[in-house]
Amino acid sequence: MLISQYDYELPEELIAQLPADKRENSKMMVLDRTTQTITHKHFYDITDLIDNNSVLVLNNTKVLPARLYGIKEETGAKIEVFLLKSSENDENIWQALIKPSKRVKAGTLIKVSNELIVEVGHPLEDAGEWEVKLIHTGNLIEVLHRNGNIPLPPYIERKLQSDDIKKLDFERYQTVYAKDEGSVAAPTAGLHFTQEILDKLKAKGVDIIYVTLNVGMGTFRPVKCDRIEDHIMHSESFEITEDAAQKINKAKSEGKNIIAVGTTSVRTLETAYQKFGCIKACRDSSELFIYPPYNFKVVDQLITNFHLPKSTLLMLVSALAGKDFIFKAYKEAIENKYRFFSYGDCMFIQ
Repeated sequence: MLISQYDYELPEELIAQLPADKRENSKMMVLDRTTQTITHKHFYDITDLIDNNSVLVLNNTKVLPARLYGIKEETGAKIEVFLLKSSENDENIWQALIKPSKRVKAGTLIKVSNELIVEVGHPLEDAGEWEVKLIHTGNLIEVLHRNGNIPLPPYIERKLQSDDIKKLDFERYQTVYAKDEGSVAAPTAGLHFTQEILDKLKAKGVDIIYVTLNVGMGTFRPVKCDRIEDHIMHSESFEITEDAAQKINKAKSEGKNIIAVGTTSVRTLETAYQKFGCIKACRDSSELFIYPPYNFKVVDQLITNFHLPKSTLLMLVSALAGKDFIFKAYKEAIENKYRFFSYGDCMFIQ
């Protein structure tokens, strides 16, 4: 299969630069795979579309303020450091992207503030990535919150950031149920949920279950191979608790619908099943690349945003709903001025 088959033209003005006025006011396109029909709703209608024969699985990862701006101590040159993933053995050692990388070498010190300095280590095998050491005082997460910036995707432009916009991004580029800090991007399908919607679903008898996948570059790295089968996914860590595993296995055995919120929840569940033949409590990693044809073992339905052309996420939703149906839906979304990508609208694939 060729990557060119997953390309489409998107008017630039449909790339959402800001979130909807309220989380639940986003548009929602509903795709019925059985009838191959498309209907147009708003996200607040989700409480009418999910019944008590369903289980909702959400990714409760929390976005780190992982984008750091500092100056090279030797020259005063401005340097950006984007933290990607910490070492399992040392929380101060990270994989990172550095811009402009041509201005650094092993041993370069980048001063972010009086309490945080980044020491550049060696370049890694992945093009553009470096190992860096964070030199700081006090609790690292607290230091990052004081000195870091929310790592918005590059298609969300923030040339001049007012304090109000920064505050908005800190609040809205995070799900209301975010718990475990460790991601460099939000699981964006979850951004539409409010606590009120979650409470309404619980009141209907919908079981709500949380898993954790720390979103890294693997989810968003572009496919550069002509043949998509040649693409290799980067590893992303995930965790499923004993309670979550038991509930999902029980729901599956009872024939309930497993509704994943976001592609990261899909990959967590499908990876666990692929490794264990069921959902098991575990801390593990996923390199699972889902593209057509793929036989889903756990997930029945999906709430997801609209994804970039030629992306692994677009291929995943095509595997679930069918490529032709997805591309028909995207065409209709463009015609109806849906907002695309992280801060954009969503679809519910039934």
